[in-house]
Amino acid sequence: MCGICGLISSQSNIEIQTVKQMNDSLTHRGPDGEGYFTAPHLAMAMRRLSIIDLKNGWQPLYNEDKSLAIIANGEIYNYIELRESLQKKGHRLSTDSDIETILHLYEDHGLDFVQHLRGMFVFALWDEKRKRLVLARDRIGEKPLYLFEDRNRLLFASELRTILRSKQVDFKLDPIAVNQYFFNGYVPEPMTPIKGVRKLPAGNVLIVDVDPWKVTEYPYWRFEDIPPLEGDPSRLIRAELERASELVIRSDVPVGIALSGGLDSSAIAILAARKYPGVLQAFSVGYPGRPDYDERNQAKELSQALKIPLHEIELTTDEHTGIFPGLVGLRDDPIADISGFGYYAVARKAREMGVPVLLQGQGGDELFWGYEWVRQAAVQTIRKQSLIRNGWQVIPQYLRPSLPLNSTPSTLAGWLKSGFGVLNGLSELRRDQNAPQEQMVFMEMRWDISALEAELRWLYQPAFQESLPGCFPADLYTLPQPWKYIDSEISRFIIQTYLLENGIVQGDRLSMANSVELRLPFVDFRLVETVMGLRKASPDHQKPPKFWLKEAVKDFIPASLLDRPKRGFQPPVQEWHKNIMQTYGPLLKEGYLVQSGIMKSEAGQMLSQDVFPAFSSSYLPFKALVLELWCRTMLDSGIIS
Repeated sequence: MCGICGLISSQSNIEIQTVKQMNDSLTHRGPDGEGYFTAPHLAMAMRRLSIIDLKNGWQPLYNEDKSLAIIANGEIYNYIELRESLQKKGHRLSTDSDIETILHLYEDHGLDFVQHLRGMFVFALWDEKRKRLVLARDRIGEKPLYLFEDRNRLLFASELRTILRSKQVDFKLDPIAVNQYFFNGYVPEPMTPIKGVRKLPAGNVLIVDVDPWKVTEYPYWRFEDIPPLEGDPSRLIRAELERASELVIRSDVPVGIALSGGLDSSAIAILAARKYPGVLQAFSVGYPGRPDYDERNQAKELSQALKIPLHEIELTTDEHTGIFPGLVGLRDDPIADISGFGYYAVARKAREMGVPVLLQGQGGDELFWGYEWVRQAAVQTIRKQSLIRNGWQVIPQYLRPSLPLNSTPSTLAGWLKSGFGVLNGLSELRRDQNAPQEQMVFMEMRWDISALEAELRWLYQPAFQESLPGCFPADLYTLPQPWKYIDSEISRFIIQTYLLENGIVQGDRLSMANSVELRLPFVDFRLVETVMGLRKASPDHQKPPKFWLKEAVKDFIPASLLDRPKRGFQPPVQEWHKNIMQTYGPLLKEGYLVQSGIMKSEAGQMLSQDVFPAFSSSYLPFKALVLELWCRTMLDSGIIS
C-alpha cells in the first residue's frame, strides 16, 4: 500500500522538484520510505507502506531488462497464483512483491494485462520502448487517482491535495461539482470540486504516448457488461465470499477487523478468523454511557466466540467537535457525513496496536439491498416503466396504501399525514409523468428534488446560479428505454455513487491518514460480478433485505445475529451536529463560500445560526459548513495561495 504521484509532459525538461513536493504530501500513505523514477518526459514518485515483501518490495520495480518500471498503490490479492503462472512461462521475478507481477503480465498480454488482476490498485507503468505511460485503476474504485491535464502535460496523484501541492493548479471551485455536492453530500466521480481536476474512473485505463503526444482512455470493466448468471445464489455467493476472505488476509504484517454488531462485519470476521494464520485483532467503537445504539457488547460477544482480542474505542462529543475540521480536510474530498470520526478512530487505534491492515464489512448494504430506500427505488422504477408502457391502466398502482419505510416517530407521522401513503402515491404519479422518461427513480427516494432546487436557488448568488445552465444532478441516473435489468442498474447506482464517493473515499482517506490499509471483501469484483449476474438472471428486490447474503452464511452465523434489525453506524447524531454547528457555524458568516461568489451573504448569516428555510429538504447548514471548512483547510494548510 502506497501513495503515488507523477508528471508526464511532451517537453523533456521535467521539474523533478515539483514531483518531490507532491510526494512529500503523501507521507501518511507511506511512512516507511519513498522511491523515484525519472526518464525524459516523465518523473514519478511513491511513498511506501510496507505490507507484502517488507525487505525487497521497494518501488519502483522493474522487469528483467528494466525496459518497464512501475509504481503502485494497493494490493494485488491473487499475486501468488500469478507468480506461479508467470514463473512457469519463464519469467524471472526478483522480489516477492505483489506489484512486480503486473510488469510481467504486461509483457505477456499487453494492455489486456489488467484483466488478470484481482485486488484494489492504481498504478503507473512506464514502457521505455514505446515511450508510453499506462495508468490504471481497480474495477470498483477502492484506490483513487486524481488527474490534471493541461495542453501536453498530465499530473497524477493518489490524493487531491497532492495535485494542489504541485502549485500547477489554480484553486477554483467547479460550479457543477459544487451543485452536485449540495444535492448529494459528496461529489460524484469523475468530477472533483476543483475545476480542471478529475478522477480516473473506476475500471479505467489511461495511456499517454509521448511521441507524438496522445492521451487515450477507455474502460476495461463495466457493471453493464456483467452477463446474467444462472445458479443457486447461496452456493455461488458463499464460494466467492470464501475465496475473497482467503485473499484479503494475505499480508506480511498483522491484520485486524473493524467489528460492529452487524451481519456484514461479523460474516467477514468469522470467515477471516477461520483462515488467518495468526491472531486476528478486532476493533469496535462505542459511546459514553453505552446507550442502546452502542454495539460494543455485540462485538465483544462475537470476538469471545472467535477467541480474538477486541480493542474498544469510545467516541466522545468533545473529541469529535475538536477534531472535526481536521477530519473534513483529511477526507480529501468534501463529504457531508457525520460518520467519519468512526472510520478515523478505528484506524488510529489499529495503528497504535501495530495493526496496519484492517478489514471492514463496507459494501454489504449496497450489494444486498441493505437500504430500504434503494429497494423502493427499484420498485418505483419498475412501476414507472410500466406507466410509460401501459399508461392509465397503471394509475391504480400509485393509489394503493403503503407501509412506512421505518417506525421512527417522524416517519410514522409523515405516513399518517399522507393518508397511509395514498397522497404520496399521487405525488409520485405526477413526478413520473413529468420527469424525463429515461430518468430512473433514484434521487427522488431521498430528496424532494424540486424543493431542493428551490432551496439552492435561495442559497446561491445570482451569478453562480447562472453558471449552472443545463445542470441536472438527476442526469446521473438516466438510461435509454427500455430498461432491461432494473434491479442491477439500481444496485450499480448506489455502488458507483454513495458507496464509492461517500463510504469508500472516507474509508481510504481516513485509514491512510493513520497509515493503515483498509480492505473491503464485499467489493471484491468477483463477488460483485456474481451478485450482479445473479440479479440480472433473477431479480431479488422483492425478497427480504440481504436475503441472498443471509442464505449464503446462515450455517455459521448465529441466528440471533441473522435476525438482528439493521442499525448501521449510529453515533449521537443530534448532539454531534449541535456541537459542530455551535462551534463552527459562525464561520459561514461572510466566509469563503460567500466571498468566492457561491453563497448569498444573507444565506451565510442564516445558516451560521443553524437555521434554514422551512421548505428545506436536506440538512443544508451542515453541507454548507463542511464545504466551508474544506476550503478553509486547504487555505490554512498552505496548499493554496
